[in-house]
Amino acid sequence: MQLRVRDVAELLSVSEKTVYRWVQQSSLPGYRVNNQYRFNRAELLEWATANKINVSVGLFNEPESEKKPAENLFEALKLGGIHYRVGGKDKPSAIRSVVELMNLPQEVDREFLCSVLLAREALASTGIGDGIAIPHVRNPIVLHVPSLMVNLCFLENSVDFGAIDSQPVYCLFTIVSPTVRAHLNLLSKLGYALRDNNFKLALKNQAGREEILEHLKRIDAEVEKTVTP
Repeated sequence: MQLRVRDVAELLSVSEKTVYRWVQQSSLPGYRVNNQYRFNRAELLEWATANKINVSVGLFNEPESEKKPAENLFEALKLGGIHYRVGGKDKPSAIRSVVELMNLPQEVDREFLCSVLLAREALASTGIGDGIAIPHVRNPIVLHVPSLMVNLCFLENSVDFGAIDSQPVYCLFTIVSPTVRAHLNLLSKLGYALRDNNFKLALKNQAGREEILEHLKRIDAEVEKTVTP
Protein backbone atom coordinates (compact mmCIF):
# COMPACT_ATOMS: atom_id res chain seq x y z
CA MET A 1 0.00 0.00 0.00
CA GLN A 2 1.31 3.44 -0.95
CA LEU A 3 0.64 5.96 1.79
CA ARG A 4 -0.45 9.57 1.32
CA VAL A 5 0.76 12.56 3.31
CA ARG A 6 -2.39 12.41 5.42
CA ASP A 7 -1.79 8.71 6.19
CA VAL A 8 1.80 9.37 7.25
CA ALA A 9 0.74 12.28 9.46
CA GLU A 10 -1.78 10.05 11.23
CA LEU A 11 0.65 7.14 11.66
CA LEU A 12 3.38 9.39 13.08
CA SER A 13 0.99 11.62 15.06
CA VAL A 14 2.27 14.82 13.47
CA SER A 15 0.80 17.51 11.23
CA GLU A 16 0.80 17.25 7.44
CA LYS A 17 2.96 20.39 7.45
CA THR A 18 5.60 18.49 9.43
CA VAL A 19 5.52 15.61 6.93
CA TYR A 20 6.12 18.05 4.06
CA ARG A 21 8.98 19.65 5.97
CA TRP A 22 10.63 16.28 6.56
CA VAL A 23 10.35 15.45 2.87
CA GLN A 24 11.76 18.82 1.79
CA GLN A 25 14.71 18.34 4.12
CA SER A 26 15.42 15.12 2.20
CA SER A 27 14.96 13.20 5.41
CA LEU A 28 11.69 11.30 4.94
CA PRO A 29 11.75 9.13 1.78
CA GLY A 30 8.82 10.03 -0.48
CA TYR A 31 7.94 9.85 -4.18
CA ARG A 32 6.14 12.30 -6.44
CA VAL A 33 3.17 10.70 -8.23
CA ASN A 34 0.96 13.04 -10.28
CA ASN A 35 2.23 16.01 -8.26
CA GLN A 36 1.39 14.31 -4.96
CA TYR A 37 3.68 12.55 -2.52
CA ARG A 38 3.38 8.83 -1.89
CA PHE A 39 5.28 6.81 0.71
CA ASN A 40 6.31 3.19 0.95
CA ARG A 41 5.19 1.59 4.23
CA ALA A 42 8.42 -0.38 4.68
CA GLU A 43 10.60 2.69 4.16
CA LEU A 44 8.40 4.73 6.48
CA LEU A 45 8.78 2.15 9.26
CA GLU A 46 12.54 2.00 8.73
CA TRP A 47 12.80 5.79 8.83
CA ALA A 48 10.62 6.15 11.94
CA THR A 49 12.61 3.47 13.77
CA ALA A 50 15.95 5.01 12.81
CA ASN A 51 14.81 8.47 13.91
CA LYS A 52 13.19 7.25 17.15
CA ILE A 53 9.80 8.61 16.13
CA ASN A 54 6.77 7.02 17.75
CA VAL A 55 4.20 5.51 15.42
CA SER A 56 0.49 5.25 16.05
CA VAL A 57 -0.71 1.98 17.56
CA GLY A 58 -3.13 1.97 14.62
CA LEU A 59 -0.21 0.67 12.60
CA PHE A 60 -0.73 -2.70 14.28
CA ASN A 61 -4.36 -2.90 13.18
CA GLU A 62 -5.38 -4.37 9.85
CA PRO A 63 -8.59 -4.33 7.79
CA GLU A 64 -10.96 -7.16 8.74
CA SER A 65 -10.39 -8.83 5.35
CA GLU A 66 -6.64 -9.08 6.00
CA LYS A 67 -6.64 -10.19 9.62
CA LYS A 68 -4.51 -13.21 10.38
CA PRO A 69 -2.85 -14.41 13.57
CA ALA A 70 -0.69 -11.54 14.85
CA GLU A 71 3.06 -11.71 14.47
CA ASN A 72 4.60 -12.36 17.84
CA LEU A 73 8.07 -11.04 18.73
CA PHE A 74 8.57 -13.65 21.43
CA GLU A 75 7.87 -16.59 19.13
CA ALA A 76 9.76 -15.07 16.20
CA LEU A 77 12.91 -14.53 18.26
CA LYS A 78 12.62 -17.92 19.90
CA LEU A 79 12.55 -19.47 16.43
CA GLY A 80 15.31 -17.27 14.97
CA GLY A 81 17.64 -17.57 17.93
CA ILE A 82 19.87 -15.39 20.11
CA HIS A 83 23.63 -15.60 19.60
CA TYR A 84 26.50 -14.20 21.65
CA ARG A 85 30.15 -13.37 20.91
CA VAL A 86 29.49 -13.29 17.18
CA GLY A 87 32.58 -12.57 15.09
CA GLY A 88 33.27 -9.69 12.73
CA LYS A 89 35.89 -6.96 12.61
CA ASP A 90 33.90 -4.66 10.31
CA LYS A 91 30.41 -4.29 8.85
CA PRO A 92 30.79 -6.80 5.95
CA SER A 93 32.34 -9.55 8.09
CA ALA A 94 29.82 -8.98 10.88
CA ILE A 95 26.89 -9.31 8.48
CA ARG A 96 28.40 -12.47 7.00
CA SER A 97 28.72 -13.95 10.49
CA VAL A 98 25.08 -13.08 11.21
CA VAL A 99 23.84 -14.68 8.00
CA GLU A 100 25.79 -17.85 8.72
CA LEU A 101 24.01 -18.17 12.06
CA MET A 102 20.52 -17.55 10.72
CA ASN A 103 18.06 -20.41 10.98
CA LEU A 104 17.37 -20.70 7.23
CA PRO A 105 16.31 -23.57 4.97
CA GLN A 106 19.18 -25.37 3.28
CA GLU A 107 18.18 -24.15 -0.18
CA VAL A 108 18.60 -20.45 0.75
CA ASP A 109 21.64 -18.92 -0.95
CA ARG A 110 23.38 -17.31 2.01
CA GLU A 111 26.02 -15.66 -0.17
CA PHE A 112 23.31 -13.91 -2.17
CA LEU A 113 21.57 -12.83 1.03
CA CYS A 114 24.86 -11.34 2.26
CA SER A 115 25.29 -9.44 -0.98
CA VAL A 116 21.82 -7.86 -0.89
CA LEU A 117 22.19 -6.91 2.78
CA LEU A 118 25.52 -5.25 2.05
CA ALA A 119 24.06 -3.50 -1.01
CA ARG A 120 21.36 -2.01 1.25
CA GLU A 121 24.04 -0.83 3.68
CA ALA A 122 25.81 0.92 0.80
CA LEU A 123 22.67 3.03 0.28
CA ALA A 124 22.23 3.94 3.93
CA SER A 125 23.22 2.40 7.22
CA THR A 126 20.66 0.33 9.10
CA GLY A 127 22.30 1.35 12.36
CA ILE A 128 19.45 3.01 14.28
CA GLY A 129 21.56 4.30 17.18
CA ASP A 130 22.41 3.14 20.71
CA GLY A 131 24.60 0.37 19.30
CA ILE A 132 21.73 -1.38 17.51
CA ALA A 133 21.26 -2.21 13.81
CA ILE A 134 18.48 -3.94 11.87
CA PRO A 135 20.15 -5.27 8.69
CA HIS A 136 17.63 -5.77 5.88
CA VAL A 137 17.24 -5.23 2.18
CA ARG A 138 15.39 -2.18 0.82
CA ASN A 139 12.38 -4.38 0.20
CA PRO A 140 11.50 -6.78 3.02
CA ILE A 141 13.41 -10.05 3.14
CA VAL A 142 10.85 -12.56 1.93
CA LEU A 143 12.10 -16.14 1.68
CA HIS A 144 10.50 -19.55 1.46
CA VAL A 145 10.42 -20.09 5.20
CA PRO A 146 7.50 -21.65 7.09
CA SER A 147 7.34 -18.99 9.79
CA LEU A 148 8.43 -15.46 10.54
CA MET A 149 11.67 -15.33 12.48
CA VAL A 150 13.94 -12.77 14.11
CA ASN A 151 17.64 -13.40 14.61
CA LEU A 152 19.46 -11.48 17.39
CA CYS A 153 23.25 -11.39 17.40
CA PHE A 154 25.54 -9.75 19.94
CA LEU A 155 28.93 -9.03 18.40
CA GLU A 156 32.09 -9.98 20.27
CA ASN A 157 33.54 -6.62 19.23
CA SER A 158 31.50 -3.54 18.33
CA VAL A 159 31.96 -2.37 14.72
CA ASP A 160 31.47 0.89 12.87
CA PHE A 161 28.12 0.71 11.06
CA GLY A 162 27.88 4.35 10.06
CA ALA A 163 24.95 4.62 12.48
CA ILE A 164 22.95 7.84 12.75
CA ASP A 165 24.49 8.62 16.16
CA SER A 166 28.01 7.57 15.04
CA GLN A 167 28.15 4.96 17.81
CA PRO A 168 29.60 1.52 17.02
CA VAL A 169 27.13 -1.36 16.75
CA TYR A 170 27.16 -4.38 19.05
CA CYS A 171 23.61 -5.71 18.58
CA LEU A 172 21.99 -6.78 15.30
CA PHE A 173 18.40 -7.85 14.64
CA THR A 174 17.57 -9.54 11.33
CA ILE A 175 13.99 -10.27 10.23
CA VAL A 176 13.13 -13.01 7.74
CA SER A 177 9.52 -13.46 6.68
CA PRO A 178 7.38 -15.55 4.33
CA THR A 179 5.27 -12.46 3.44
CA VAL A 180 5.72 -8.70 3.09
CA ARG A 181 2.76 -8.04 5.40
CA ALA A 182 4.27 -10.13 8.18
CA HIS A 183 7.65 -8.42 7.78
CA LEU A 184 6.15 -4.94 8.06
CA ASN A 185 4.05 -5.85 11.06
CA LEU A 186 6.98 -7.33 12.94
CA LEU A 187 9.28 -4.44 11.99
CA SER A 188 6.79 -2.02 13.53
CA LYS A 189 6.60 -4.12 16.71
CA LEU A 190 10.38 -4.33 16.92
CA GLY A 191 10.52 -0.54 16.64
CA TYR A 192 8.00 -0.34 19.49
CA ALA A 193 10.05 -2.77 21.61
CA LEU A 194 13.24 -0.78 21.05
CA ARG A 195 11.63 2.21 22.75
CA ASP A 196 11.14 0.15 25.93
CA ASN A 197 13.84 1.18 28.43
CA ASN A 198 13.94 -2.15 30.27
CA PHE A 199 14.32 -4.09 27.04
CA LYS A 200 17.02 -1.69 25.82
CA LEU A 201 18.89 -2.14 29.12
CA ALA A 202 18.72 -5.94 28.76
CA LEU A 203 20.25 -5.61 25.29
CA LYS A 204 22.96 -3.28 26.55
CA ASN A 205 23.87 -5.76 29.28
CA GLN A 206 23.65 -8.67 26.83
CA ALA A 207 21.28 -10.41 29.21
CA GLY A 208 20.60 -14.14 29.00
CA ARG A 209 18.19 -15.64 26.49
CA GLU A 210 15.42 -16.23 29.00
CA GLU A 211 15.49 -12.64 30.27
CA ILE A 212 15.39 -11.18 26.76
CA LEU A 213 12.52 -13.46 25.76
CA GLU A 214 10.59 -12.57 28.91
CA HIS A 215 10.86 -8.89 28.01
CA LEU A 216 9.45 -9.61 24.56
CA LYS A 217 6.62 -11.69 26.00
CA ARG A 218 5.70 -8.69 28.16
CA ILE A 219 5.92 -6.28 25.22
CA ASP A 220 3.80 -8.58 23.02
CA ALA A 221 1.14 -8.55 25.73
CA GLU A 222 1.27 -4.74 25.94
CA VAL A 223 0.83 -4.39 22.19
CA GLU A 224 -2.02 -6.88 22.10
CA LYS A 225 -3.78 -5.09 24.93
CA THR A 226 -3.32 -1.73 23.23
CA VAL A 227 -4.68 -2.70 19.83
CA THR A 228 -7.43 -5.10 20.90
CA PRO A 229 -10.80 -3.34 21.18
